[in-house]
Amino acid sequence: MINNTLLKQLLEAGAHFGHHTSYWHPKAKKYIFTQRNSIHIIDLEQTVTMLEKACTFVQDLAARGQNILFVGTKKQAQQTIEEEATRCGMSYVNQRWLGGMLTNFAVIQARIDHLVRLENKRDKGELDLLPKKERVKIEKEIFHLNTQMGGFKEMTTLPRALFIADPIKDKIALTEAKKLAIPVIAIVDTNCNPDGIDHPIPANDDAIKAIKLICSKIADAIIEGKTEAFSGEPGAAKLVAEEEHEEAIEILGSYTFEPGEPGESEEPKELKEPEEPKKPKKPDEPEKPKETEGEIASR
Repeated sequence: MINNTLLKQLLEAGAHFGHHTSYWHPKAKKYIFTQRNSIHIIDLEQTVTMLEKACTFVQDLAARGQNILFVGTKKQAQQTIEEEATRCGMSYVNQRWLGGMLTNFAVIQARIDHLVRLENKRDKGELDLLPKKERVKIEKEIFHLNTQMGGFKEMTTLPRALFIADPIKDKIALTEAKKLAIPVIAIVDTNCNPDGIDHPIPANDDAIKAIKLICSKIADAIIEGKTEAFSGEPGAAKLVAEEEHEEAIEILGSYTFEPGEPGESEEPKELKEPEEPKKPKKPDEPEKPKETEGEIASR
C-alpha cells in the first residue's frame, strides 16, 4: 500500500520533475511516468516504494551499529548533507571527494591522524609558543584539512554503506564503492544510470526541498535503528525476566496449598510465620547449703 502522506510530501517538494526529454538516460525509462512540456515526470509511486526499502535497509544497518557515509558535493546538497548527517551521528563528505578515500583508506587515515595531532597541539596551547608566522601557517593547514576531512575525521573504518545525493556529480565515490562491494543508496534522476546502484531512489536531485526531504527520511531511519539497538541491548530482557521470576516466587511463597477435606473449598491458606526456636534453659545451679547458727556466730 502506498504511503499517501509521503507521496504528498514528495509532490510538494517537486521530486517528480525530471530533466529535459533530450537530456535523459534510456535506462531510467522505467522510472518515468510521462512527459509534460518537454520535461520528464518521475513516477512518485515507485519513489515512495524504493525510498521505504532504502530506509528499511539503513535502519537495519544502524541497529547493528554500522556506519553510513553521506556524500553530496553539489551546491544544492552541501548544507543538507552536513545537517542531516550530523543529526543522525554519521560521517559525511560535502566539499570535494578525495580520490582514493575508500580504495586507499590507509593514506587518508594517516592525514586524519595528522589533523587530530595538530588540533590537540592547538587545544593544549602549544601553538602559542611558536613564532607568529609559523603559528598562522599551522592554523591555515588545520582549517584546510578540516574543510576537506572535517566531516569524516572520526571515521576509523570503512563505511558499511554510502548515501549519495547525485551519483553523476560524485561518480568517483560510486566507482570506489562498487570496487569494494559497498552498498550504495542514491537519488536517481532521469539523466542517471541506475545500474550499479543497490538502492536507487528515483527523484529530482536538483531541487533543494526534494534532497532535504529524502535525506531527512534516511536520517530518521538511522536514528530509529540506533534507538532500536539501544532499547534492545543484550541482557536487558533477561534481567527483566529474572526480576519477574523472583517476584512470582515471592508471591507463591506466601501461600501453602494443602488438600482439604471433601466438601471444603480449596482456598489457599496463609502461611504462618515460623516461630522462633526457644532458647534452652540454663541448668539450675546447685543451691548453697544454708549456714548453721554456729557458723554465723563464729563469724
